[in-house]
Amino acid sequence: MKISFEINGESTSVDVDGNTPLLWVVRDTLGLKGTKFGCGKAACGACTLHVDGVAVRSCSYAVRFAHGKSVTTIEGLSQGNELHPVQQAWTEEIVPQCGYCQPGFMMATAALIDRIPNPTDEDIDNNIVNVCRCATYYRMRKAIHRAAEINSQKS
Repeated sequence: MKISFEINGESTSVDVDGNTPLLWVVRDTLGLKGTKFGCGKAACGACTLHVDGVAVRSCSYAVRFAHGKSVTTIEGLSQGNELHPVQQAWTEEIVPQCGYCQPGFMMATAALIDRIPNPTDEDIDNNIVNVCRCATYYRMRKAIHRAAEINSQKS
């Protein structure tokens, strides 16, 4: 099945089974390795990316649903050499420990601050439900608030 969509601002077409998870098309067909495989059941969030600005768990999102849409991966979050506010905050707050789950957390956070520019702790608890085995949640919460602050200064 031929499926066309935009990924990180570039038009692309792939010829794959339409039921293939978007994760595997992004990683294996398109070679963008920043989006990670975690559980394969849409539970952990390591595979989070954006489809038309909405955070989705790409391990359970059939690529056919991406047809005609805009997909953003962690590689496309920044604008050229300028880090996205979430990436900047993650660096400032030294969030990652092992780092494996962090692309998914950053993508979920970017979608959150697009929807809720100044999230409360409750907003974070209700919207950022990814899993981190290293338990860097405290630093992530600080980074989410910092990202919202950086984002508001850019507006």
